[in-house]
Formats: sequence, C-alpha cells, structure tokens
Amino acid sequence: MKGCEAVESNSRTILFGVVLGAAIGLIAAVLLNRRAEQAGRSTAITAGEGLQLGAMVFGVLRSLAGPSTTERG
Repeated sequence: MKGCEAVESNSRTILFGVVLGAAIGLIAAVLLNRRAEQAGRSTAITAGEGLQLGAMVFGVLRSLAGPSTTERG
C-alpha cells in the first residue's frame, strides 16, 4: 500500500504548510499592528512596502517550488 502512504505523506505536508503559514501570518499581522500603533498611523505599511513584501513572498515561494538539487535513488 505504497500509494496510501504517499497520500498520507502529502496530506501531512499540506497540513504542516497550512499551520505554519497561518502562524507566520498571525505573527506578521501582530507585528504590523504594533508598528502602526507606534507610528501613530492607521495602516501598518505603505503601498511601496506592500509591493516589496509581495515580491519577497513570491521569491520565497518560487525557490520552494523550484527543482530540487538533491537526487533520489
């Protein structure tokens, strides 16, 4: 039942990614709100900062989705 094990492994990987992404998003939101409060602004980031952040996130996702350098044998 190797196929069943692969599906279970994929499900665990996806679940781990969802939980990790939610935790990182929550931490980022708390930090951005704290930054906005300290600066006395209603928004935590400017449009330019948002574009930079989006480009960085896409860069990280692209590196994660890129071809693996390790060989499986």
